Amino acid sequence: MSSSPDPQPDELAGTEAPFVSHLIELRDRLLHSVYGVGAIFILLCLYPGPSQVYDLLALPLVKSLPEGSKMIAVGVVSPFLIPIKVTLLAGFGVALPWVLYQVWAFVAPGLYRHEQRLVLPLVASSTILFYLGVAFCYFFVFGQAFPAIQKMAPASVAVSPDIEAYLDFVLTMFIAFGVAFEVPVAVVVLARLGVVTVEQLREWRRYFWVAAAAVAGLVTPPDAVSMIALLVPMGLLYEVGIWAAGFFLKYSAAPDSSAS
Repeated sequence: MSSSPDPQPDELAGTEAPFVSHLIELRDRLLHSVYGVGAIFILLCLYPGPSQVYDLLALPLVKSLPEGSKMIAVGVVSPFLIPIKVTLLAGFGVALPWVLYQVWAFVAPGLYRHEQRLVLPLVASSTILFYLGVAFCYFFVFGQAFPAIQKMAPASVAVSPDIEAYLDFVLTMFIAFGVAFEVPVAVVVLARLGVVTVEQLREWRRYFWVAAAAVAGLVTPPDAVSMIALLVPMGLLYEVGIWAAGFFLKYSAAPDSSAS
């Protein structure tokens, strides 16, 4: 009668902490995140200043306005509050890696080694991809979309966008492109959870392109350049996600399941 192999010891055995300790650590991690965002916000307020931060955000639109045209502020306190809000959001964006590190430091002790090999690369790659999506939107899409939109305006209309409406539009676009660039991360997570297989992802490629075209048509300005600028990266990133899913399924497999 053959004896079964001894089960591997649990890596997390003996690492349990009281519930109150978890709450204290969570509080500390949240405070560290707030301190990081606050420090970047104060630095941006000191240099270059909220007004300059907003001017940088508005630069793609201002460059496309007719000569002599400027943006307007409808609200009484909008000239003060909107630049402050933009600076705070910029501070959060710059401090995002620090915030995510605090999240990772909080959850990492409760993860197995093979789970850490999956989560840490996903956290890092999702941050980089979100930054790439925002940068792509700011430097390319806005530069193509705003001039096209201005050409569609009737000659009888004076184009003077409101600074608050522009901020809402920019945030919507940044979130849309940032989330769209997370396609590889979403594909890897779904494959790792067993919701889909790599083979199914390959078979559903054409359906993804149709869904991506619908999403691009809904979230982008009404011009073909912006729609294609979102559709093509989403399609390419889907292919990257298929490749990454196959790699991470092996890289993050549990020890017992990876053994033949």
